[in-house]
Amino acid sequence: MPSDKPTNEKTQFVQLGRGHAKIPRSPVNPPLVRASTVLYGTVADMHETRALSNKGENVFRYGSHGTPTTFALEDAITAIEGGAGTMLFPTGLAAIAHVFLSVLRPGDHVLMADSVYRPARNLATDYLSERGITTDFYPGGHEEVASRLKPETRMVYLDNPGSIIYDIQDVAALADLLKDSDTLLVVDNTWGAGGIYKPIKLGADISVVAITKYIAGHSDIMMGSVTANERTQAALKKDASLLGQTVSPDDAYQALRGIRTLKPRLAMQEAHAREVIAFLQSHPEVDQVLYPGLPSDPGYALWQRDFNGANGLFSFVFKADVTQSQLDCFVDSLELFGLGASWGGYESLVMVYAKIPGWSGNQIARLHIGLEDPADLIADLDAALTKMRQ
Repeated sequence: MPSDKPTNEKTQFVQLGRGHAKIPRSPVNPPLVRASTVLYGTVADMHETRALSNKGENVFRYGSHGTPTTFALEDAITAIEGGAGTMLFPTGLAAIAHVFLSVLRPGDHVLMADSVYRPARNLATDYLSERGITTDFYPGGHEEVASRLKPETRMVYLDNPGSIIYDIQDVAALADLLKDSDTLLVVDNTWGAGGIYKPIKLGADISVVAITKYIAGHSDIMMGSVTANERTQAALKKDASLLGQTVSPDDAYQALRGIRTLKPRLAMQEAHAREVIAFLQSHPEVDQVLYPGLPSDPGYALWQRDFNGANGLFSFVFKADVTQSQLDCFVDSLELFGLGASWGGYESLVMVYAKIPGWSGNQIARLHIGLEDPADLIADLDAALTKMRQ
């Protein structure tokens, strides 16, 4: 029978969301429960269930409020992130949008890091701005936030590390800066999902994760999560219920299965990435590698202090004389790297960027290193970089 308190994360990830396994003759995995209507034995039973739900408890009362399968995934992510509760959404972007919709009101001000996920930036510029909510994009870290705070600042929002360029901010310092205010600190923790990073433990109010990526792990599920601390969880959950936010129990079941193998996948992909990075750092076509787990990275000290490892996602910067046609040639010459958005699956991927908010350097290629043999990936990159120059 599983322990209530796993001794380490390897054990914890196997046991999370498996409270059902304490029942004699239970399946290994939580049962897949698909339901819209839930039948009650008596009127008293129905009233009791609704009363528990009104108190914020996860109770099986109607499909749009969750099923035992989705509750198991929520409980697992809450334990991993170290929050008070978790809500599930059909995509990672929907999870981000819910935080904005639930927290912000006309007249509010948001401080958003320059290096956030581009669709989050688009929400601020194309949606929030039309509803009387202003956003300032800041470079750097907590010193910049301190100089830009206003009485109406309701939220500080960042990816940590930043999207594509992987700059790291000091979330503990940000939390200390905001501790005596009503300003909420929200962190997109998709890069650090799976216990690599725990922003709520460092003082953040809300942690957003695209389950689509490393947690699902097989590039076949769309889902997002919002994990919140005690002061924000109840309101976020109430609004999610009011807005009818829910996910497929089939997808929740698959995401739970992804959690079981998450730790070994992350460890293998980090190890593979470090081999590929070592090759790229010595290649004449590469100016620098952007990866917080490198001693040469500006955020390395914070990464050492606050992160529990890394993963297979990083970027590298080309030399100054790379043209767009050469970039296209590089990507088209790769055989083992798929060209596609997202990351976190078992396969290696590439994307190239000429312009990125918050970045003034040369063109960037983002690589997601999968479970392939790193020697094969290195040979593929070497051949593509050579062909690019020719």
